[in-house]
Amino acid sequence: MAEKKTVKEVEVEGDPLVKAKDFWTRYSKPIIVVGAALILLVVGFFGYKNFIQEPKEQKAADALFKAEEYWRKDSINLALNGDGQNLGFLKVISRYGGTDAGNLAKFYAGACYIKLDDNANAIKYLKDFSTDAKQVQQRAYKLLGDASADLGKNAEALDYYKKAARHFKEDQQNSSEALFLAAYLADRVMKNQKEAIALYKELKEKYPNTRYGVDADNYLAQLGVYNMN
Repeated sequence: MAEKKTVKEVEVEGDPLVKAKDFWTRYSKPIIVVGAALILLVVGFFGYKNFIQEPKEQKAADALFKAEEYWRKDSINLALNGDGQNLGFLKVISRYGGTDAGNLAKFYAGACYIKLDDNANAIKYLKDFSTDAKQVQQRAYKLLGDASADLGKNAEALDYYKKAARHFKEDQQNSSEALFLAAYLADRVMKNQKEAIALYKELKEKYPNTRYGVDADNYLAQLGVYNMN
């Protein structure tokens, strides 16, 4: 027969303070360990950001500056490989990977290789580049389309041109050009009339006041499509 507990013992067992004390006695050590780990994690994050990442970002930006200057002067080899004292885009990428400047250097490197007619390397670096700056990303897609088309990778080129055309619609000039290139590629190179007609129609409907939008009627007529007004 179970021993009966006194009223006092029952009250003590039901006391929230007693329960809290019992919980703390049981779990204080793991709570302290987890809490300490979280504190170290937060401190480590802010330490990394303030003492490692931010200084690295600044160094990367400084290194990128001279390479960009060579790029603006159209000194492509110096921009890409440096001048012996200042880093080129390739060294910025290798030394400062993970920084914003290192990422942007991939875009520049890809664009350099386009000018050097080295489309395989252009694709390599441009594929590895990404940004939230829509106009720059649009340009990267367009360059990927150019490089892929030059290598005869027509399906990939078509996809990149369409991405460029639809990524930043506010830039009507560049968007209409990319859409025209997609339509022209489908029409004249891939001989895909159905795709070409759809793209020319999209070009005329979305960008009717651009040079490419105005020309779309002529290309549609050559494909047997009239009266798009």
